[in-house]
Parts: sequence; C-alpha cells; structure tokens
Amino acid sequence: MVLAGCGTAADSEEPVADAAQDESLLAEHGLQGLDAREIVDHLDSLAAVDRPVDLMASVRAEELVLTDATADVALDMPEDVFYLAVAPYVAQTHECYFHSLTTCQGELVEQDVQVRVTDESTGQVLVDEVRTTFENGFVGLWVPRGAAGTVEVSYDGKSGVVEYTTGADSATCVTTLQLT
Repeated sequence: MVLAGCGTAADSEEPVADAAQDESLLAEHGLQGLDAREIVDHLDSLAAVDRPVDLMASVRAEELVLTDATADVALDMPEDVFYLAVAPYVAQTHECYFHSLTTCQGELVEQDVQVRVTDESTGQVLVDEVRTTFENGFVGLWVPRGAAGTVEVSYDGKSGVVEYTTGADSATCVTTLQLT
C-alpha cells in the first residue's frame, strides 16, 4: 500500500496486520502506547520540521492507517467521534478526501480563525470558538459520528461555509472552504 500526499476515496485498500510489525512501526515513530485519537492529535499539530518524512498517516472515517517502508498499521478510530480536518483558504487549496497527517498542507498557517460547527439535525452548535490553525494550515475538529451540518470559518474580514457529514464513507479532509 502506498499513500502519497492527500488521500482519495479510492485509497481504501486494507493494510495487512502483523502485531510485531505494528508495535515496531509505532515504537519507531514514538507513537507506542497511544490510541488513534492521540496519534491524530499529536501528528496533526506537529511543526513541519518535526513531521516524520518516512511515515504516511491517513485518517479514514473508521481507521487511522500508518505506513512506513516496513509496515502498515490500521488503528480503529473512536466509535463516538469523527475527525474532521478543515483547511480554510483564501487563494490556494488542494483536492483531498482522507486527511494525511504528515503531508497535507493548507494555506493559512498558524492563523487565528473563528470556527462554528453546527449539527443540522439538532440545530446544536458543536463548536463556536477561535482556533489557531496548525502549522499545516488545518483546524482539527472532533465531532459526533453520524452527524451532518455546516462548518463556518471567519478570518480577516472574510468568511465561508461548507457542509460536512460524519458517516462511514465521509471525507475526513475538508479543503473546499473558501473565505471570501
């Protein structure tokens, strides 16, 4: 299995599991003892210079897939929450479906953005706060599974909105939120 850059919906081949290789891969990258949520939070927030160049980490709806030159590891994502990586942009974006924690790069690096996430079925506001984008230009959001709604972002007098879903086949990488 090869993961390059951002992932597409077609990149859903199942990795082959081997417990010894799994532990070795996790240990080699300082991730042993961490669950999928902890690894996602750790890798997405790393500075560019600290990102492992020999590790691909793809966030899928149901699993986190880690791949290096020697092994593939798939860890179950939490059952109750879904990771949604959002890269708001003004002028430049890229296509993506499955967020790559080690290679996806958004335009707005370390910028304060107002984020509002709403669940359309309940009307509940899940997030309404200022967040600082990571060095990769993304804001990482843990939202309930089985939800659908909108993500609104405001930045520097500009704003935009995009719809999201958190089902088994949903995208984990949102790169279509243009701020105008």
